[in-house]
Amino acid sequence: MNSNNDPNYSPLRDVAQSPEATARYLADVQRVLLDIGKNLETLSIETQVHLRDTHVEGDRWYHARLRAMPVERALGNVLKNLKNLTEGLEKSAYKRRAHDEAVVNTLKERKEKELEKQRRKNPPVLQAAPNPPQQGAQPQNSGYSGPTSIYDLGKRESA
Repeated sequence: MNSNNDPNYSPLRDVAQSPEATARYLADVQRVLLDIGKNLETLSIETQVHLRDTHVEGDRWYHARLRAMPVERALGNVLKNLKNLTEGLEKSAYKRRAHDEAVVNTLKERKEKELEKQRRKNPPVLQAAPNPPQQGAQPQNSGYSGPTSIYDLGKRESA
């Protein structure tokens, strides 16, 4: 597609234009970050063991632990940020795909709104229902044309 001789060429431009390519790229980055995260977790544990084992003459039992806490906290923050970063990569891949779906749906919705607008401007002409043929008298006992009040029952019995 694009030539490497083009000064405006960016290899990520093609990736950014396709949601599938974006998802694959972000998954690769996430995989690398997770591998780095495993190494950082191991480094954190080994650092903790070493720093807490480092005692100076005259220390009480908790002094080494207190000296190690800022380093442990810093490595813990790095691990926490790495976890948030990997979750953010996954979320952004999902949002990228949702964006393309929203673009496609927007076009459909606009067409539907335009059709609805046209229907409201030009409502279809409703035709009156045809009158039933009036040949002779209608039957008296059709079930619906009986007395409308209990006083009109005459010799008939109620329920």
